Amino acid sequence: MKAITYRAFGAASEVLQLEDLPAPQPAAGEVLVEVAFTGVNPSDVKTRTRGQPGLSGFPWDYIIPHSDGSGVISAVGEGVSSSRIGERVWIWNGQFRRSCGTAAQQITLPSEQAVTLPDGVSLEVGAILGIPGLTACYAVFGQGEVAGKTVLVQGGAGTVGILAVQLAKWGGAHVIATCSPRADERVLAAGADVVLDYRAKDLAEQILQANGANPVDLIVEVEFGLNIETDSHVIAENGCIAAYGSAQEMSPNLPFLPLLFKAVRLEIILVYLLTAVERTATISRLHAALSAGALRFDIEKVYKISEACLAHEAVEAGAREGAILIQMGEPLAD
Repeated sequence: MKAITYRAFGAASEVLQLEDLPAPQPAAGEVLVEVAFTGVNPSDVKTRTRGQPGLSGFPWDYIIPHSDGSGVISAVGEGVSSSRIGERVWIWNGQFRRSCGTAAQQITLPSEQAVTLPDGVSLEVGAILGIPGLTACYAVFGQGEVAGKTVLVQGGAGTVGILAVQLAKWGGAHVIATCSPRADERVLAAGADVVLDYRAKDLAEQILQANGANPVDLIVEVEFGLNIETDSHVIAENGCIAAYGSAQEMSPNLPFLPLLFKAVRLEIILVYLLTAVERTATISRLHAALSAGALRFDIEKVYKISEACLAHEAVEAGAREGAILIQMGEPLAD
């Protein structure tokens, strides 16, 4: 099989390569997936440059990157029903704490990590459901229902953010989102009731006014460190800040007193570590939204298998208007 690999940490142009590797065979409890599309996420770029936290040095002979993907099950290991053969599936945690992820034409992994793709959902969309889909869905619904509440989505134009906007709206929330002015039409089209410029000096006041001078119940946060002052000002008593990122300020100063006297809950989300109960509930909710036609997925570009370096560089550059995918082989029938 062909696989995208790297054998040292570093820049995409220096370490990524396309190799021919032996086809894997499913062990007991595993399935073999013929990968149609692999998703490239910021976490894949970070892992390629500096490794995974908790793993010292370069931990394997080589790494096949990427946690997200989609495809069709072609074989099963002992203990897995043969009825799964032929299923269209999407994959989560493909390369989390293991060497071989979804950037290959085939992958073996535990059966539960290959989730049956709902009818009518494309394989391209399936490759976005792992990190972006689950993160957005858990951030919005991890603390309960949002019907009748106000949800603020900081960074509403990002791949996770725009899904969070749609999920919150589908869940019955009043949705306020922040983004750059060039993306406000996209975010409004996704269902946000109000879209604000994230760079506005009086952003906190604008958020409150957009909610009738009232604080917000839930904040879905992409840049916790940069935005915590604003968030602490606009969050309601007993509200929740669900933070899934803080790339620009990893050691923030926490305004503890304002948060304390509002009894604010801080939910730090790492989608890789959802419990089995949390993941099952989140997958169920995400599939319900898909079945209801509540989600639109923006795809910036689908790269060829030979263009992995360009795909990684596109994610690393940021300022995208959709997901980045790589097609791993010949198109498979949906």
